[in-house]
Amino acid sequence: MAKLQRVRMGMVGGGEGAFIGAVHRHAAGLDGQYDLVCGAFSRDSGNNQRTGDSLGLSSDRVYASWQEMLEAENKLPADERMEVVVVVTPNHLHVPVTIAALEAGYHVFCEKPAGLNLAETKELAKVVNSSDRLYGLAHTYLGYPMVWQAKAMVEDGKLGNIRKILVEYPQGWLSGEDDPDNKQAAWRTDPALSGGAGCMGDIGTHAFGLAEFISGHTVTELCADMNIIVPNRRLDDDGAAFFRTAEGAKGVLIASQVCAGEENALKIKVYGDKGGLEWHQMEPNSVIFRTLDAPYCVYRAGSGQPGLYPEASDRCRTPSGHPEGYLEAFANLYRYFAIAVREGQTGKAEGVPGLKSGLRGMAFIEAMVASGASDVKWHPIPDTE
Repeated sequence: MAKLQRVRMGMVGGGEGAFIGAVHRHAAGLDGQYDLVCGAFSRDSGNNQRTGDSLGLSSDRVYASWQEMLEAENKLPADERMEVVVVVTPNHLHVPVTIAALEAGYHVFCEKPAGLNLAETKELAKVVNSSDRLYGLAHTYLGYPMVWQAKAMVEDGKLGNIRKILVEYPQGWLSGEDDPDNKQAAWRTDPALSGGAGCMGDIGTHAFGLAEFISGHTVTELCADMNIIVPNRRLDDDGAAFFRTAEGAKGVLIASQVCAGEENALKIKVYGDKGGLEWHQMEPNSVIFRTLDAPYCVYRAGSGQPGLYPEASDRCRTPSGHPEGYLEAFANLYRYFAIAVREGQTGKAEGVPGLKSGLRGMAFIEAMVASGASDVKWHPIPDTE
């Protein structure tokens, strides 16, 4: 059996005190398929070096900027330099860093959303489409085995014709007034760093992407209510929308970060003319399935569990009764991305959200902002071509 060649990874952002950078590193390390070989973790030199030291990196591969990292890594022998650039910066740097990395010959795995707005994400699309490199987007919840189970059940006709989609994502962490010392809140509520939406860009895109992924439907128009609940906040912290799909379903999407006491309560229900299903992110190992003429049943994650489609069972690591959660879901994205790198896939890694997800998410944000600011009832989702 040939020895597994680990994928060499460099990271932009994710320095000491950053939440999502550490999550990416844990997820990438879970299956032993990556080596973190370099990084430009923070503009603060002390933070940057401490982060590199804590991760065991050589000081000459802890770079002061992402530009320096790309330049210096390109000078190294091909079998030593990084292969994948992981982008975990605030949103305003997603597109500039990604384009530069792709043009320098590196694959990119980027935190979501894809960019600040749809226009710049379309510019990114031109680069991705003309490149022979991979581009992946961290829509983490699309890594859960039972999300794939739900999708496969819809595709297999278990629910019949889809009629109704209900998706919600309540959090409570921004219920109070902004704390200037909370770095995570500071950049997410700053339009220059986060883009035109706050809550909807941060978690609404997850709800939207999950709804389209499981249902297989394309949302064509929506009627939105966007709110700033906490005084003096500059971006939305709460919102909702009615939506319609090209295939004829109706839906409701709710996202809020001011639901006091809520943790990370993403959930979705999809109903057809034969039955419905339900999945909760905080109880991720179950899909509830209901029909008109039989008791409801619960499909459970786990190796060897009956009733699972291959798309789900392939993403399970442990036997039934051993819970797998957020990090394992994230790790599934990294695992499939590593496979794509080694197989020489281009553009989109099989099993990993990519450019289409990025464009759809940005189009959703643009429609939500426009609808929320208008007296016009229904707004179309912008074209992403």
